[in-house]
Amino acid sequence: QVQLVQSGGGLVQAGGSLRLSCAASGRTLSSYTMGWFRQAPGKEREFVARINWSGGSTYYADSVKGRFTISRDNAKNTVYLQMNSLKPEDTAVYYCAARYSSGSYVYARGNEYAYWGQGTQVTVSS
Repeated sequence: QVQLVQSGGGLVQAGGSLRLSCAASGRTLSSYTMGWFRQAPGKEREFVARINWSGGSTYYADSVKGRFTISRDNAKNTVYLQMNSLKPEDTAVYYCAARYSSGSYVYARGNEYAYWGQGTQVTVSS
């Protein structure tokens, strides 16, 4: 069983930056693909980014490519989402997720992940 605890988030002006963290307990994350998803009010959950078990492969949604960076520190059992040049349309609740995988498949769908963080609000004001 993997427990994921998120931190970071908050309110920022457009053009600003935030960093989200997702710390795991219960299992080492070194064999898990990690993803970030978000859900805005009235919208479906959408994929943001994912990183494979080693950190050697990343994949991003087109809407955040070039602005967001996903990274991981397996020694700290933590995954990060650095968000730069934030836009009002980035406002959402952000969730980290984990699935056991030693490969580099895309894994851009929520139902491909078994474990989820509690969610953290990111609000970008215009």
